[in-house]
Amino acid sequence: MQSGVKTLSAGGGASLCCLLLLWLIYSHLLREGQLAVGTCEIVMLNRDSSIPRRTIARQTARCACRRGQIAGTTRARPACVDARIVRSRQWCEMAPCLEGEVCSLLFNRSGWTCTRGSGRIKTVTPLPKEPS
Repeated sequence: MQSGVKTLSAGGGASLCCLLLLWLIYSHLLREGQLAVGTCEIVMLNRDSSIPRRTIARQTARCACRRGQIAGTTRARPACVDARIVRSRQWCEMAPCLEGEVCSLLFNRSGWTCTRGSGRIKTVTPLPKEPS
């Protein structure tokens, strides 16, 4: 009976050791540039304020989305959204504007505008995905 307990505890210790090793490898990969599934990060942000009363901003994001999702925008931040929204160009369905702003599609569905009550308008036009 006692040898069975020793075998069981040795097996449990080995399993715990393996789990700890896998967790360390996973956390190291996340620190080395891997994104957690379902998250996005901004990798480049350029702003041009050379035109009075207008700022042109270009942002590039990197996302690790789940199956059926694609990089999009939610509450003015990069996010993983349902791929159907992007394919159908129903941009306002991904809630791209900040709270208190109203989303409207551009007439040709090439992007959207976020309008505040004060009259400030932010226009967003996503760039087409480059072929890989």
